[in-house]
Amino acid sequence: MTLLDSWIRGEHTGVVNGADVTHPTYRKGTGPGVIVIHEIPGLTPEVIAFAEEVVAAGFTVVLPHLFGTPERKMSPLSVASTLRQVCVSREFTKLALRETSPVAGWLRSLARELHGELGGPGVGALGMCFTGGFALAMMVDDSVAAPVLCQPAAPFAVGRARLRDLNLSPADLTTVKARAAAGCQVLGLQYQKDPTTGRRFETLTREIGDAFIRVEFPGKGHGTVTEHRQQEGVDRVLAFFGEKLNA
Repeated sequence: MTLLDSWIRGEHTGVVNGADVTHPTYRKGTGPGVIVIHEIPGLTPEVIAFAEEVVAAGFTVVLPHLFGTPERKMSPLSVASTLRQVCVSREFTKLALRETSPVAGWLRSLARELHGELGGPGVGALGMCFTGGFALAMMVDDSVAAPVLCQPAAPFAVGRARLRDLNLSPADLTTVKARAAAGCQVLGLQYQKDPTTGRRFETLTREIGDAFIRVEFPGKGHGTVTEHRQQEGVDRVLAFFGEKLNA
């Protein structure tokens, strides 16, 4: 039995760069909806294990499969092969400043579909590492009520400007700020000395103020809910989803 055998496999079609794009999805659980977006290299055993914790906490979890090989373990080889796939894909921005990744439109569409089915105040969205900022981009859509950013690492931290960039267009940042001002909070988790996250938490604090809930752990770890899992971080995420989605 594989790790995803107990999950229902499906697919979702949304618009990316003006064209319909379909990605597989995996779904499990009952209760309010939460979209967990995997990190590089993909739906690793650690990502799936975290998603199982969210299911056990009383949520319907959808795992989009955007790149990589499901269930493949984290390793230098798997990371390198997935990076090659990501770097040639037009769905993702890697180095561009002040630009939203095109795949955000697909993810917003997925969030709207899930919210339309399940109802309630909205759905949760959690991104990690390369996809960390995607949850912030999804917040542009009113269907997302609980965005969580785990160690956001895009655009790649090359140069001072990219260290602070939120992977958002100016228009999307304006919408995020308006939603934050109206009461939609953003939860962020990172290790204090993680070189991949740059100064993005400082940018978030400056742009949305008290609406940004900043959780930091000491040291140079990276995967706050996966490879270098912190129980406090997992607990904060589950509590945040419970507060925002069970209203």
